[in-house]
Amino acid sequence: MTDWPILSLVTFLPLVGAFFILVIRGPEEVVARNARSVALWTSLITFILSLGLWVNFDTTTADYQFVEKLEWLPAFNISYHMGVDGISVFFVILSTFLTPLCVVASWEAIQVRVKEYMISFLVLETMMVGMFGALDFVPFYMFFEGVLIPMFLIIGVWGGKNRVYAAFKFFLYTLLGSVLMLLAILVLYFQGGTTDIPTLTGMELPRSLQLWLWLAFFASFAVKVPMWPVHTWLPDAHVEAPTAGSVILAAVLLKMGAYGFLRFSVPMLPLGTDFFTPLIYALSVIAVIYTSLVALAQEDMKKLIAYSSVAHMGYVTIGIFTITVQGMQGALFQMLSHGVVSAALFLIVGVVYDRLHSREIARYEGLVHRMPLYAFVFMVFTLASVGLPGTSGFIGEFLVLVGAFLVDTWVAALAATGMILGAAYMLWLYRRVIFGKLTRADLLAIKDLSLREVVVFAPLVAAVFWMGIYPSSFLGVMEASVTGLIDNYQASLEAAKGLAVAVR
Repeated sequence: MTDWPILSLVTFLPLVGAFFILVIRGPEEVVARNARSVALWTSLITFILSLGLWVNFDTTTADYQFVEKLEWLPAFNISYHMGVDGISVFFVILSTFLTPLCVVASWEAIQVRVKEYMISFLVLETMMVGMFGALDFVPFYMFFEGVLIPMFLIIGVWGGKNRVYAAFKFFLYTLLGSVLMLLAILVLYFQGGTTDIPTLTGMELPRSLQLWLWLAFFASFAVKVPMWPVHTWLPDAHVEAPTAGSVILAAVLLKMGAYGFLRFSVPMLPLGTDFFTPLIYALSVIAVIYTSLVALAQEDMKKLIAYSSVAHMGYVTIGIFTITVQGMQGALFQMLSHGVVSAALFLIVGVVYDRLHSREIARYEGLVHRMPLYAFVFMVFTLASVGLPGTSGFIGEFLVLVGAFLVDTWVAALAATGMILGAAYMLWLYRRVIFGKLTRADLLAIKDLSLREVVVFAPLVAAVFWMGIYPSSFLGVMEASVTGLIDNYQASLEAAKGLAVAVR
């Protein structure tokens, strides 16, 4: 399989499925049924193909693998360059893993414009996979921005009452930051004469220029994460998005900003990273504590989970900027864990919303009496979210805190308070919804998980326990790339310090 253009197949196969859905004709019910089937089979085949990246991955090297390079605009030294390393490979798989689950989760929930909805999801999958696999700035930027279009439509067309407002807020926030990133890319192009990411990663830049470029990248990535205080678009987008849209938004799109820090800010701009690390720590600690407290005050289930996502991503940014093996691996693992757990929690909300069309926490009570299977699944993901040992949530948070303690004890101590607050708001949510007396008439008739819903949750439950019990199957793939990144970062700092001494 290593001789196949496997990355291109995984990236563009969803577009083939989208084209087939586009040409489907017939009565509306037939078109909807066929569109669902094509989207499901296309996304399943794409996921199976993406597993080849993991199976054939060489864990002993930090080099990019499954590399494909074709001349695209040779006059400008721009190419179609794809490849993955231990940092990006799991995000490709996460994207392909969640897409078929989103299709199945939308099977009955979406009844209008089904054809367009499924096309949007397949186009979104192509953009996500392409962004994580791109090794040239021009394709990367196209995929990075291309994600906005289908997600804008998913929120704006199939969302709730205030969907248009939420969609435009999401689009404008993320687009504004990305414009500054485009300027930074242009500066790098004129400095290096190429947009090839591996080539630019090894280029030495003056300290003053690095500081400005770092801020330009930060403007884009901080909004995507999102970091405090540019996180305000996220709760609105989550509340108004359909369930599957919230799943992809939380599980994959939030990871784009953190991935940008790992791929560009740290390796390309080490002097800027070293200078601004205290800023990252401060904003991340505020995010962990402040948004956890805000989550405690929420009465809407989706808003509570949305604010919890900001807090969990605060751990990720702390881990990345510790520049330690433990911290960076913990950040990567936390991103994957959050991708699975947050996706599951939004699906959990979607289950009861599809039945009663309400996300108000006070609307539910005592569901354990009528939905025992639902209560069990909800419990698994609640405990994973609060970091119970044996679940995926524990490994990432533990490694991040270890890395933080090695660098700054105060940052680690303050971040650790988020684990206490996280347990408070998640257990509060679970108690309010699941336990208590069942008194409402409509709740007395509510049905437990259907077979389709069990099919959606089963792989997510398996992933949570697999990651929690056997984390080395993930950490081993990441190790060489993370170690190589840290070594190059430290070497760049030492070289800069040596040059500064020589100038004096």
